[in-house]
Amino acid sequence: MSINSENQSDIERLYEAPSLSSEDKPIIEKFLEDLDQGRIRAAQPIENGWATNRWVKKGILLGFRIGILKDFSDGGQFSYFDKDTYPLKTLNIESKVRVVPGGSAIRYGSYVASGVTCMPPMYINVGAWVGPDTMIDSHALVGSCAQVGARVHVSAAAQIGGVLEPIGASPVIIEDDVLIGGNCGGYEGALISEGAILASGVTLTRSTPVYDLVREKVHRADNNHPLIIPPGAVVVPGSRALKGGFGEKNQLSLYTPIIVKYRDEKTDTSVQLEEWLRS
Repeated sequence: MSINSENQSDIERLYEAPSLSSEDKPIIEKFLEDLDQGRIRAAQPIENGWATNRWVKKGILLGFRIGILKDFSDGGQFSYFDKDTYPLKTLNIESKVRVVPGGSAIRYGSYVASGVTCMPPMYINVGAWVGPDTMIDSHALVGSCAQVGARVHVSAAAQIGGVLEPIGASPVIIEDDVLIGGNCGGYEGALISEGAILASGVTLTRSTPVYDLVREKVHRADNNHPLIIPPGAVVVPGSRALKGGFGEKNQLSLYTPIIVKYRDEKTDTSVQLEEWLRS
């Protein structure tokens, strides 16, 4: 992934400027075009993990600062009003993105690769990156700057949280071949590694400990790393009992995700339906 260093320096300069003028708008428009076409992205894979491109989030925020409120209504019953820098994403048949009718929206400044299927109503926000042959199911959200890999299924009502501020915060990252079950939530920079499966109802945040029954360890975020779900992990909702005091007396427990196994041939057979749905 090449990064336009000249564009980066312009964005960094404008972000620190006390005000913006009409002369600055072409710089921001070029940045948004590159973001929309996938030439730049808010985070990108590197040799030992992922790197967050803070300047990209700065550019998105500049788009809001310099934009003016515009009426995008179609003259009929469909009305919406947003900054003129962020219209709906333009797609055509050559894009090879399948958008099923029923109220979905993809915002300009998000990259959606060939072969993506969008089931209504779903929403993809600015700065998001969605890889080829991925399915975004009904009522699912791909938030601002979230990175979703290839052949992923984001199931119905799942929420992939977005982030623009603070600038240094990592976006949520979903690597290739991940299955996100219905009503799941990934927030605050969670990284779901390649091939992992989140069963319906799993919620991941920076403060969520994930108990690994297979490897007998606890996965946590710390000051330098997000919460990372290992490759191929199968995660289900669980609970852990409170010890001592009022909690133990009343037999209370806290929600916690649990890794119950790692993906194997039997698990892969159970998710082959995804390939049929996309074909």
